[in-house]
Amino acid sequence: MNRRTPKFGLTLPNRGVIIGATTVEEMLQMAEWADGDRAWDSVWVGDSIFAKPRLDAIALLGALAARTRRVRLGPACFASTPLRDALILAYQWCCLDFMSNGRTIFVACKGQSEPGGGLFDKEFDALRIEPRSRVRRMEEAIEILRLTSSREHVDYEGQYNRFHDITVLPRPVQQPIPIWVTANPNTTSVTDVQTGYRRVARLGDGWMTTGKTPEDLRASLELIKGFAREMGRPLADDFEVAVYYNINVNEDRDAAYAESKKFLDSYYTVNYTQEFLNNWVAMGAPEECVASIRAYADAGATTITLRLTGYDQKKQFKRVTEEVLPALA
Repeated sequence: MNRRTPKFGLTLPNRGVIIGATTVEEMLQMAEWADGDRAWDSVWVGDSIFAKPRLDAIALLGALAARTRRVRLGPACFASTPLRDALILAYQWCCLDFMSNGRTIFVACKGQSEPGGGLFDKEFDALRIEPRSRVRRMEEAIEILRLTSSREHVDYEGQYNRFHDITVLPRPVQQPIPIWVTANPNTTSVTDVQTGYRRVARLGDGWMTTGKTPEDLRASLELIKGFAREMGRPLADDFEVAVYYNINVNEDRDAAYAESKKFLDSYYTVNYTQEFLNNWVAMGAPEECVASIRAYADAGATTITLRLTGYDQKKQFKRVTEEVLPALA
């Protein structure tokens, strides 16, 4: 893989309509602004159903498909993948790709029960899904989306999904639909690291991760490359490495930290430590934010998604677009 100049994605805080951080019209307007500025390559939305309530990801992506023309669209990440009927999800995603004229990226995710996962157990119980089945359910959803988006009159026989002679219409524009796989394994567990990164190597056109240091990102990418070579599926030159990141531009770094902590604690119902937020948020003056982001680009990130951790979303968008991204071009 050759090192590439990273692309930048705007992550809209669709849980923000519940915590008072944004409105529907503001998110749609910012997506239009990003669509009109080549500094932005993509627009993303978060996903959860009942664990962390928000505007539904597919419904919002449909609205974004209608309001934009250029930017790629995707979920960062689709945490409800194992909770949704895989065939219906494939149908919805093919329709979304058709509506957007081939601009979607599907990012499969199994959700998490750790802090930040919200009411994880209650959500799985309400939808009658055994949490231990979520990895295989996610894998089957990936397999079914690949199958139904690329062929007609298909059969599938899995552990949780079975169907015969199904054709999904309308056909998606992209052939194939890009599918990235999320993996944030516990790096202290060899088993978690191997299973998570082997899954990325086996199933992904890309990898999305979050909460890692640049050093962790570089080391993890080397592991994924190694597993891919072992499987006889070396990563393609266009394999995407996506870092889900946050940003708050403010010359007063203490104020940027305080606002980011308030925003993210409320968003995830977690009391985040300063150490974690220093790693998870680019904050401070524009040059400080540039340095933080550049470290991930140097570590191998090809797409860096930025969620604005401020309550004046439009002001943050303007500062990031005009003062941060040009320095990274």
